[in-house]
Amino acid sequence: MAALGGDGLRLLSVSGPEPEPESAALNGAGPGLCCWVSVCSCLSLACSYVGSLYVWKSELPRDHPAVIKRRFTSVLVVSSLSPLCVLLWRELTGLQPGISLFTLMGFRLEGIFPAALLPLLLTMILFLGPLMQLSVDCPWDLANGLKVALAPQAWARCLTDMRWLRNQVIAPLTEELVFRACMLPMLAPCTGLGPAIFTCPLFFGVVAPSLTAHFHHVIEQLRFRQGSVGSIFLSAAFQFSYTAVFGAYTAFLFIRTGHLIGPVLCHSFCNYMGFPAVCAALEHPQRCPLLVGYALGVGLFLLLLQPLTEPRLYSSLPLCLLLDRTGASATSLCS
Repeated sequence: MAALGGDGLRLLSVSGPEPEPESAALNGAGPGLCCWVSVCSCLSLACSYVGSLYVWKSELPRDHPAVIKRRFTSVLVVSSLSPLCVLLWRELTGLQPGISLFTLMGFRLEGIFPAALLPLLLTMILFLGPLMQLSVDCPWDLANGLKVALAPQAWARCLTDMRWLRNQVIAPLTEELVFRACMLPMLAPCTGLGPAIFTCPLFFGVVAPSLTAHFHHVIEQLRFRQGSVGSIFLSAAFQFSYTAVFGAYTAFLFIRTGHLIGPVLCHSFCNYMGFPAVCAALEHPQRCPLLVGYALGVGLFLLLLQPLTEPRLYSSLPLCLLLDRTGASATSLCS
């Protein structure tokens, strides 16, 4: 809760007996109430999203098509209703962003092409080493690989594969909608943009029931005896850390581009790639060029992170406009 103090609270403070400035756009809600409303709203969203995974009781594993279809239904319902939580938050806090709700949540056409392409390119640069490793181990050459990837039959098989739809479409879209597009506008006026980037993933990883949104895999792995207890918990802890870092990254992209499409595409790409197989690269026959690719990818990513997310490439930033209306000074994330 320390993140709710400092500059974040000053964004919503009321200055003594003087009349409240119009730019603050608040209708009388105190800073403490505004922050509690924001936190409780985000908590409700996280609990609803993760809870929707457990509405259906089944003895089948999570990768069974029947289980995936049921979870699709409940998760899509919760995600579709999540903007109502943002509307309720706006009414309870009295905060009037001055822009439409969908624009605030990253649904806008202005600047959509760079917002779709540049964050994905940046993420692919980060995965340069794993992409090289994948190409080296791939049994097809580039021409045959592209032919297979673009074949209508291949896409038809993907669209009927429940696990592919979950990992590449439903999970990226619904998680980014709920945990970035809905939560960040509610958290940012309270905590500020910087703390909101790191606070947002915690709702996905810590606040939700059943330990965490990803630790529910632990229960199923233990139930179906998919490894030793120690290895299962170590894997889950590692996965949680990776998820938290990735959540902060997509929150950064959402703020810097003002669009939802970039985080969704990057999320889908990372789900496809999985965690980089560094250990396998160390034992690979072509270890040296692969390790150079890993190092080069990380270096280029750090070098290009700011230029490729330059706000001027994406027109106005809705969250920055929101903070401007609360009387907050612009941060480095907005310029």
